[in-house]
Formats: sequence, structure tokens, C-alpha cells
Amino acid sequence: MKFIKSVIKEMKLVTWPTAAETRRDTSTVILTSLLFAIYFALLDWVILAILNAFVF
Repeated sequence: MKFIKSVIKEMKLVTWPTAAETRRDTSTVILTSLLFAIYFALLDWVILAILNAFVF
């Protein structure tokens, strides 16, 4: 029971992000993921083109 009380006490001390902060952080993660996906797709395409030039 002591554990549950201490957890409740700690949870009351937590500063939760606002909805605007959550939206901002979520959009940052999505944008960063898309940029990395585009970067690695282009890098893969370039490496594939270089390898195909040497093989064929």
C-alpha cells in the first residue's frame, strides 16, 4: 500500500505537457522521420546506381 501511495504522490508532481506541446513534439517526430526516410531512400538509390554501373 505504501508503494501505491508514493506513486500517486509522485504522479501529482509530474508536469504534463499541454496539448499544443504534444502536437508540436508529434509533428517534429513525424517530420524528422519523413526526412530521414527520404534521405536514406535517396542514398540507397545512389548506391544502387553506382553498383549497377560497375556490374553491367
